[in-house]
Amino acid sequence: MAVCARLCGAGQSRRCRRRQRVVGKTKDEPDGGSSRHSSGAGVLGSGASAGPPHPQSLLDLPPELLVEIFSSLPGAALPNLALVCKKFRQILNTETIWRRRCTEEFGMRDDLRKMEILGMSSRDLYVKLLHPYRHILGLWQPDIGPYGGLLNVVVDGLFIIGWMYLPPHDPRVEDPMRRRPLFRIHMWEKNKATVECMYGHKGPHKGDIQTVKKDEFSTKCNQTDHHRMPGGRQEEFRTWLEEEWGRTLEDIFHEHMQELILMKFIYTSQYDNCLTYRRIYLPPCLPSDLLQPGLFKGTYGSHGLEIIMLSFHGSKAKATKLTGDPNVPAGQLTLEIDLNRPVRLPDLEHQRSIEELSRLVLGVHEEAQRGPQSRDAPSETAEGSDSAPPAGAEDVEPGAAASEAQPFVLPLGVMARNEVYPRTCKMCFYGTGLIAGHGFTSPERTPGLFVLFDEDHFGFIWLELKSFSLYSRLTDQLSHAQAPTLERFEAMLRNMQSWTS
Repeated sequence: MAVCARLCGAGQSRRCRRRQRVVGKTKDEPDGGSSRHSSGAGVLGSGASAGPPHPQSLLDLPPELLVEIFSSLPGAALPNLALVCKKFRQILNTETIWRRRCTEEFGMRDDLRKMEILGMSSRDLYVKLLHPYRHILGLWQPDIGPYGGLLNVVVDGLFIIGWMYLPPHDPRVEDPMRRRPLFRIHMWEKNKATVECMYGHKGPHKGDIQTVKKDEFSTKCNQTDHHRMPGGRQEEFRTWLEEEWGRTLEDIFHEHMQELILMKFIYTSQYDNCLTYRRIYLPPCLPSDLLQPGLFKGTYGSHGLEIIMLSFHGSKAKATKLTGDPNVPAGQLTLEIDLNRPVRLPDLEHQRSIEELSRLVLGVHEEAQRGPQSRDAPSETAEGSDSAPPAGAEDVEPGAAASEAQPFVLPLGVMARNEVYPRTCKMCFYGTGLIAGHGFTSPERTPGLFVLFDEDHFGFIWLELKSFSLYSRLTDQLSHAQAPTLERFEAMLRNMQSWTS
């Protein structure tokens, strides 16, 4: 504000020394130069040639140049700029300025043409919709007890839409994510932003969004009768089951799995009228990372597919649950991989033996339990040599790529939801997986094998459970989701664990 006032020559800044040196004589100027100043060329100095006067402030610039300057400023700064003077306020009514802000800050292009056809100005769109709700754009985790979730709020056409991302139907981990709209905000009525709940089967209806505190907001449905179905809870359950699992209850023969599904329906249906969301960030990427960090879909036995976030922290890789289950809830560290402890797989014949794999991994596990100093001590390998690296481990730098792919096969007796999995892998590392009883009781980190297949796929063999989880990268474009700093991302991970502990 003060800077703009000086540039415009308004307010107290008229007494600015810099301005006085330009528009009047300096104290050191000889008296003989007074006639030259009185002729009207004094502002250019005694040695300047006659010509059009140079602009002394922003007010002297032509309007089209001011439009170009204002268009390059952040939209949040423009309201204060309009307070400087009447000329600025008039220029800020120019549609070009707000059209550019909508395009550069929110990625709107072709949608602006549709908006103009509807008689809506770019300024109204920015001021009444995009700017007020900019703080809810990005990724969020709903507070649904142990189940969690993934919400992506985006500018979609002339709407701001909150899309709930759902994993593919079990066990099709390679299928794309499913999306379901939970709410939308638009400006169709009375030229003001309107929030609508999209939950249920009767179409959009009245809703509300409230900002609880920084990096947290809540949604509320004002017409929950739109969520009810004519057939009552039974019809609602059958519809939910088909959407959630892609099958009927009769198709699910395992009694324990039926109990888990029914429990999830009863629990999550309590949140159909009000939900709270906490912001989450995508993990930052460093050149030393073993692979591109990000979001993955993974198989979790009878719990179905779940979404995890893979991130790297020096010599450790961590997989944090974004969706969870009654045993290990969302927000918990499901996998922790030690990149300083690679495991060299034996030949295919020995890979088929769960006893051989257990011996290799448990050897590294015992070494890890003893501490880092044990890596320098002699230890027996799979071949029994005292001079070789211990228990199939090799000394490599974290993030180092394998020179060539090696054959891979699951040991006999290891259960896998996916019968089709990659038959070659790049590298394997020792890691631990978190298991717990129902209600997250007696949590325990148990040893396992992390298998890197390629940039978009990895697996984990849970030795104690004798099961295999396959993970596939979530490839959706997610905007407004990058962590501002590494410290903010790590603080978010710590908070996520506390939400569901």
